[in-house]
Amino acid sequence: MRKDVDRLPPLDLLLAFEAAARHLSFTRAAAERFVTQSAVSRQIRALEDDLGVALFARQHRALVLTAAGEKLLLACQNMLAQMRRTVAGIRAPAAREVLAMSTTPSFASLWLIPRLRDFTQANPGVDVRLDASYEMRDLRAEGFDLAVRYQRADASDGERLFKDTKLSTNSLSCNTCHQNNAAFNATFAKPYPHPVEMPKDRAGLKRVNIDEMVQLCMLIPMAAKPLPWDSKELAALSAYSLQVQKTFKPGAAKPAAANPCAAKNPCAAKNPCAPKK
Repeated sequence: MRKDVDRLPPLDLLLAFEAAARHLSFTRAAAERFVTQSAVSRQIRALEDDLGVALFARQHRALVLTAAGEKLLLACQNMLAQMRRTVAGIRAPAAREVLAMSTTPSFASLWLIPRLRDFTQANPGVDVRLDASYEMRDLRAEGFDLAVRYQRADASDGERLFKDTKLSTNSLSCNTCHQNNAAFNATFAKPYPHPVEMPKDRAGLKRVNIDEMVQLCMLIPMAAKPLPWDSKELAALSAYSLQVQKTFKPGAAKPAAANPCAAKNPCAAKNPCAPKK
């Protein structure tokens, strides 16, 4: 029965031949293809049987191509080069870049995570690996690219992200009322939402979330107006307030001296924390 002359041999036989012909060595071709020398020898013999011609002239300690072998080698190399170019053009992009960062759970949940969608849309090839922890990380040893942490205002390491240090319009701050954790109710230590006196008196809110507490207890008394609910400044202040909350232990607070906000309702008409007109 006559074979079709244009029928292609199995691809693995052609790959074995191309490697052996390029190296002129069955041994080096076997090492490149991670098989044994005898396996390459059998593949070449099977290819020669399929084609009906000799591809190598086996000489003493030497291997040379026949005319048919040289012709087939050129065709194989051109074919493989074209296949590599085509595959490279259609293959999915290389592994996505990973941005590994560490920050506190409060900053991550209140400021960072709500903005991740915009970041990933603007940087489609970057995946963010987020470590939300209060533990200080060794960035180099643990494979992190950056960390966002609270630092003293005069800290020399790192880059300051939020440079606005004064929100008050009347020279007052939370430290005026709450120096050394003074004037906090025991409920301050409880997870939010929980009762806070000022929002209760001012707006009738029995329970508030952290951002509502910041707006009603800090920003309105000190800055006279609230921040936008989706602003990064509000998120940062809320995250900082959660950090402060972790340092508070009911019953351990020291009384503050001359607390101007000691009235039951410091946001009333005679509120000494209100901005002067």
